Amino acid sequence: MSDEHDHFEEKHWTSPDGLKLHFRDYAGPDASDLPPVVCLPGLTRNSRDFEDLADHLRTRTRVICPTMRGRGDSEYAPDSATYVPQQYVADLLALFEQEGITRAVFVGTSLGGILTMLLAAVKPDLVAGALVNDIGPEISADGIARIRGYVGQGGSFPTWMHAARALEEGQGDIFPDFTIDDWLVMAKRSMTVGTNQRIVPDYDAKIAEPFAGDSAEGGTDLWSPFEALGKKPLVAVRGETSDILTADTLEQMQARADDIEIVIVPGVGHA
Repeated sequence: MSDEHDHFEEKHWTSPDGLKLHFRDYAGPDASDLPPVVCLPGLTRNSRDFEDLADHLRTRTRVICPTMRGRGDSEYAPDSATYVPQQYVADLLALFEQEGITRAVFVGTSLGGILTMLLAAVKPDLVAGALVNDIGPEISADGIARIRGYVGQGGSFPTWMHAARALEEGQGDIFPDFTIDDWLVMAKRSMTVGTNQRIVPDYDAKIAEPFAGDSAEGGTDLWSPFEALGKKPLVAVRGETSDILTADTLEQMQARADDIEIVIVPGVGHA
């Protein structure tokens, strides 16, 4: 990425079971009295997803962008059974303890939004407020089926342009206004150069194994965690054509939260 995205330090923390996990730390201004912002990515994604947002926010406060186990520069887990939300929450709590974070604003995309709900349930004082991006306590079966269709399927490409074209072919209806430059940015955020010098997805294919079960959320009822989150200032964002967060679920979220702002992004899907 270009120099405009170099305003951070690459750092690490250790998970409770000993994995070396990665995060980006945008320091923010020395005098800021605002809580830090913690950005949590979707299922197959990593800290690079939040480059633009973190650059925007770092002039006002510290921004932390963790990469979950099995993705990006975080170590892969020897046991794929640990690729579940409850473990990710335990990993994040270890990060917050290391960094002295006792209160933060959370931005959670998809899986990151689920983790934000769970954090609000287990440690409510930690969450000062949140934005959840195209996710709710219920997930559309159509969206689950689509994600299961590609997660962990592998594939490789000879060049970044081939990778970008493949993303465009698979997701063009989700982001209909994307240019090839946009697809290249997405490719470079979600993929990496593999050991054979081909472009490959930047995550452990085994993250799909727990996801293949009956529930994408690990069997957890998310309405109770959502209601814990709903006691905080909350923004819920939905892509107008999302197949993950339905309009009906969003309406229920609005009814069950104390202080929620709804934002619909026109013409795009998840996330």
